[in-house]
Amino acid sequence: MVADPAVPGGDRTLSRARTATLVSLASGMAATLLLPAVGLSREPDPWRVTAGAAGLGAFAVVLAVALRTAVTPASSDRSRRRLRSAYAAVAVLGVPLVAPVAVGVWPTWAWLGAAVVGGVPLLAPFRWVAPTLVAALAVAGAVAGLSGTSVARSLLVTGLGGLGVAAVTGFQVWFWELLVQAGQGRAAQARLAAAQERLRFAGDVHDLLGHHLTVIALKAELAARLAPTDPERAGREAGEAQRLAATALTELRRTVHGYRRVDLVEQLTAVGEVLRSSGVRCTVVPPAGELPPEAATQLAAVLREAGTNVLRHSRAGWCRIEIIQEDDVARMTVTNDGVTGRAAPDRHSHGLLGLADRLAGVGGQLRTRSVDGVFTVEATVPTAA
Repeated sequence: MVADPAVPGGDRTLSRARTATLVSLASGMAATLLLPAVGLSREPDPWRVTAGAAGLGAFAVVLAVALRTAVTPASSDRSRRRLRSAYAAVAVLGVPLVAPVAVGVWPTWAWLGAAVVGGVPLLAPFRWVAPTLVAALAVAGAVAGLSGTSVARSLLVTGLGGLGVAAVTGFQVWFWELLVQAGQGRAAQARLAAAQERLRFAGDVHDLLGHHLTVIALKAELAARLAPTDPERAGREAGEAQRLAATALTELRRTVHGYRRVDLVEQLTAVGEVLRSSGVRCTVVPPAGELPPEAATQLAAVLREAGTNVLRHSRAGWCRIEIIQEDDVARMTVTNDGVTGRAAPDRHSHGLLGLADRLAGVGGQLRTRSVDGVFTVEATVPTAA
């Protein structure tokens, strides 16, 4: 799956939504610009036609950039400020260039004023529509009054047309921003889950080493005090400290490599709850019986990585986690409808490739496949002693 660099956490679904929003906005604004363009066909003076076309063309170019900026959250505030200035400039420039076109025959600038008002939500908060509308109505009324045409008609065209287009445009921009915020929220939730797992691991290591190192320090201190008066007991205490150090090292290695006994059913419940809280319909089928500790530990590691991938690298609507035990093998499948593609794993994790090597070391196997947008992770581990 190729991410869209213009969209934070860009994925296929969000990219499609961005394209649909852009097409919808562009279609609406293009239809709005067609109405002032009608005045060009009704203007007999070629110089006025040329000037009007230049004014409409300049506004259309700036409007096209505004459309793209509206659906590009990565745009900087500085570029948006420059674009607002350019938008205001072409709107003002359109008054002397477009207002004389088809004067008395077609309210050309009144329609352009409606387009100006309708495009404001692309670049600014919706509250900016009101002052822009007031300014556009003032210009439309002045142009109509100076040209001797119907002022009421011009005000009606600019007022109702501008408000209608602004409402539709503003709603589409608002809905797109909601989609972006939802995507950012899911990405943040995935990062939080990974951070919580690292904190849990750090807490386990702290508890493990804190206890052993405290006892070792006391034993060593006692051995140092006893050495001058009771060498035999001091030697026993030193030997005990050495034994505790060896035990701590063994337990630390087991902790780092994930060889501790884990509650696989508890892990399944936790992953399922995290996915459901992220809006993924999750079905969990736990094993029929209790798996051996070694097999449970290996499958729990795969489960955590697969669950994190569903959150971080895909936009799944559903997920199914199933663990079955057949003969001397335990098999876990994690299936979802959001293809993860070749997204890079978190730099603090080993990823699926590292898990494949880990399972191979204990006689297991890890396979992944993607068919018709459905991604499956399948892990098998031996359960025989």
